[in-house]
Amino acid sequence: MKERKNRQDIVLATKVGSETKEHGFDISKKHILKSVDESLKRLGTDHIDLYYTHFDDNKTPVEETLSAYDEIVKAGKVRYIAASNVSPERLIESFEVAEKNNFPKYVALQPHYNLVEREKFETEYAPLVEKFGLSVFPYWSLAAGFLTGKYRTEEDFETTARGGGIKKYFDDKGKAVLAALDKVSEKHQSQPATVALAWLLANPLITAPIVSATSERQLQTIFDAPKLELGSEDLEILNQASK
Repeated sequence: MKERKNRQDIVLATKVGSETKEHGFDISKKHILKSVDESLKRLGTDHIDLYYTHFDDNKTPVEETLSAYDEIVKAGKVRYIAASNVSPERLIESFEVAEKNNFPKYVALQPHYNLVEREKFETEYAPLVEKFGLSVFPYWSLAAGFLTGKYRTEEDFETTARGGGIKKYFDDKGKAVLAALDKVSEKHQSQPATVALAWLLANPLITAPIVSATSERQLQTIFDAPKLELGSEDLEILNQASK
């Protein structure tokens, strides 16, 4: 298999277990062993740096899933494993089983976390992140675009395909968060999206937020986030609005 010349400079992550037209959520050993080979072929590489349990099927024994990961790590197909939509209970069980059987342990967590989705991560997962030393890569860091500030009226939600799914955020709390983002971004001559990402980066538990861009302007908004240092007053404004 021909490797890309810059492969050693890239940390390549992908997932297994998602529901598709062909099958439901599946983290059985059979499915993992089949899926990893398919991913390697599609990606044109001989190893995956970080392999996520995307969704837990909540029926495959933890031992079975981890034994599959143990096999593909030992084969050199995967370097490290991580978890995304796995319950706190199954996450804890995974660490207990891995310790008992000398299986690979999850090194990272990909949770749903942003300024309008705080409670679940902060109450259920943050203690586990600290306990197990997990790196954290939140998905939907901008709440599918809501935190960019592009949705300001009821009509705005009708203009994009994502609008219907995030209209739920346009309540009193969501409007307060947008107002707080406006206030902080105006102070720093920045953009609401940049501030929302900087808020995540200010949390010592967060390694890096996951965010997408469809234009050069949006890309610049993302690049500006690590450069924006929010002060305690900024964080207080955002935290109070998003409680």
